Amino acid sequence: KSGLDPGGAWHAWGMACLKAGNLSSAREKFNRCLKPPMDLNQLNHGSRLVQDVIQYLESTVKPILIADDDYFATLRELEGTLRTRSLSLEMMCEGKIQHNSYYQECLFYLHSYGTNLAIISFYMRHDCMREALLHLLNKESPSEVFIEGIFIPSYESGKLHMLENLLETIDPGLESWGVYLIAACKYLQRKNYYHILYELQQFMKDHVRAAMTCIRFFTHGAKSYTELGGKQTWLLKIKDHLKVYLQEVSRSSGRKKMAFTFRKKMSAADVSRHINTVDLQMEVTKFLHRCESSGTSQMTESSLPTLFGNNNMKMDVACKVMLEGKNIEEGFGIAFRVLQDFQLDATEVYSKVAKQLVKQQKYSEIRQLLKCVSESGVAAKNDGDNIILNCLNEFKNIPAEDLDNLIQDMDSDENKIQAYVMCNKLRSAYLVSVRQEKSRAVQLVQHVRQLAENSGDDVVKAICTQWL
Repeated sequence: KSGLDPGGAWHAWGMACLKAGNLSSAREKFNRCLKPPMDLNQLNHGSRLVQDVIQYLESTVKPILIADDDYFATLRELEGTLRTRSLSLEMMCEGKIQHNSYYQECLFYLHSYGTNLAIISFYMRHDCMREALLHLLNKESPSEVFIEGIFIPSYESGKLHMLENLLETIDPGLESWGVYLIAACKYLQRKNYYHILYELQQFMKDHVRAAMTCIRFFTHGAKSYTELGGKQTWLLKIKDHLKVYLQEVSRSSGRKKMAFTFRKKMSAADVSRHINTVDLQMEVTKFLHRCESSGTSQMTESSLPTLFGNNNMKMDVACKVMLEGKNIEEGFGIAFRVLQDFQLDATEVYSKVAKQLVKQQKYSEIRQLLKCVSESGVAAKNDGDNIILNCLNEFKNIPAEDLDNLIQDMDSDENKIQAYVMCNKLRSAYLVSVRQEKSRAVQLVQHVRQLAENSGDDVVKAICTQWL
């Protein structure tokens, strides 16, 4: 008469029936006020009213009483349970749920009015992981439901291995779980739970991604190559994963195409390249670890460069290797292989090293660097000259004797003249200019005279004028 919503009254009446133990009457009352959710895959446990019903039913479950003649049957069941450890909880739970009218009642309400997450969470609460997984598969629930309802509760309660065993029992190839497993990996990565992630990737036999996780274990947080020296086992693990992947690819290429839908794929050539990178990183690590231990190491950097970074970082590795040995020659071989393997801009790297040597005032080392570069066999004609010119561009205060030695080492007279002009040694520039072929010499000397005039060097200006 008053137009009020009768839902509350029906719910209270239904709860009263439940408490009185009249289950069928309760169903009828609740049918008038409970509604199934619009979206079964929403990430909650359904309406508050349904949750109240389930909570009450679960709290009033009485222990199952077994009749005397059931004892032997129970012992036989227990024996079978112990034989298959991974399925033990699931067998116990089937009995628990099947033989108890209150649990059956819970399932009735959940299937009628609850979300998939609520049903799965109910199974998980009562150690029925297998039922939870089968429900997830049958309803094709999204991966969020798997993460929220099954995965998080499993690893938080230390049952990750049991979950893995069941996934494999239900589908030995794991293909039907692919979407869910990849989602779990992404979740763990977001949370920075890399140890659980690595464990899961190994279970999935996703060797390429497992190798990538090992790279993170190797590089993350290391402040020095001494630290990286202690983490070299991760490099061996990366190689192991990549080699196993190569074996699997070569095995499957003979047969029909294998449906590796969710495992990361990579071409054999790329995998081989990565294995070479790991080998080279091992060499770099051993070399720099030794340098740091013997105290020859000088460079300090905010982030530690490794060969697993981008090209700029790889160039930093090549520089570091050359600069941290006893001398340039000691690390040049490894640095040269880094430049070759990754096709890096060698001149840029050599110039960086040379500038660093100028800062450290190791001028004889620059000459050794030029010698190594020219003996490497792949240097272009002007590489050495360009290294020196790049240095002079930045440093005008190199001691005169060392400066002369460096410029004398240059191959091309044109570059020598340019170098002398940069250092304002106009007399030396003039002396080299007049040795050139006549018409070119005239151009060069005119240029030097102009510079002398601009800088007010009357002596050089007079010499140039006289020669011209």
